[in-house]
Amino acid sequence: MLEVDALESRYGRIPALSGVSLRVGAGELVALVGANGAGKTTLLRVISGIQSACGGAIRFEGQDLARLTARERLRLGIVQVPEGRQVFAPLSVEDNLRLGAFARGSQDALPDVLDMFPALKQKRHELAGNLSGGQQQMLAIGRALMTQPRLLLLDEPSMGLAPRLVAEIFARIASLKSAGTTILLVDQNARAALGIAERGYVMETGRIALEGSAHDLLHDSQVQQAYLGL
Repeated sequence: MLEVDALESRYGRIPALSGVSLRVGAGELVALVGANGAGKTTLLRVISGIQSACGGAIRFEGQDLARLTARERLRLGIVQVPEGRQVFAPLSVEDNLRLGAFARGSQDALPDVLDMFPALKQKRHELAGNLSGGQQQMLAIGRALMTQPRLLLLDEPSMGLAPRLVAEIFARIASLKSAGTTILLVDQNARAALGIAERGYVMETGRIALEGSAHDLLHDSQVQQAYLGL
């Protein structure tokens, strides 16, 4: 479904991505792990069209995305849940969700999204800014699901959450994959991300350092030492 080949990107003169290549097949959950500053968020931003590329290629279902804007990529079904949640705090939970279907998707998806996140259903009329961090993360994911995404890009969904909430968020992500959603998951919590993924990539300083099945990466001595504290 998604093919990234020899992708290059810069911030001014500073290289951010250097020859990055990866694949995400339809229905797969692929994890992208690495230290802070490795280029994971930049890669998602380039895929979604927020950050420009200066070399390489991105293809989605065979279509070259080079000339497409972020809005046009959204209409194809490429949807990103940004790092830091970025919910609209002064608006209600329900209004945040409904905004997700503004450019793509359907308001008819609202009941299904609320059923997926019972805490949001209970607080649908409360202000998003009053939610806990974990609930705001659920809201950010739910807002993305309102677009009925073909490819869901998740950026650091566990950031700043207590271990119990991390487990809950990752359980929700795993259930999305089981329901057929194609997901590229970025997270510094390598153990949790690889634990629910089929395949994975490890990024270091703007490059792909390792790739393989999630099981193999979890048991790789280099990954264990650098990211799992073993």
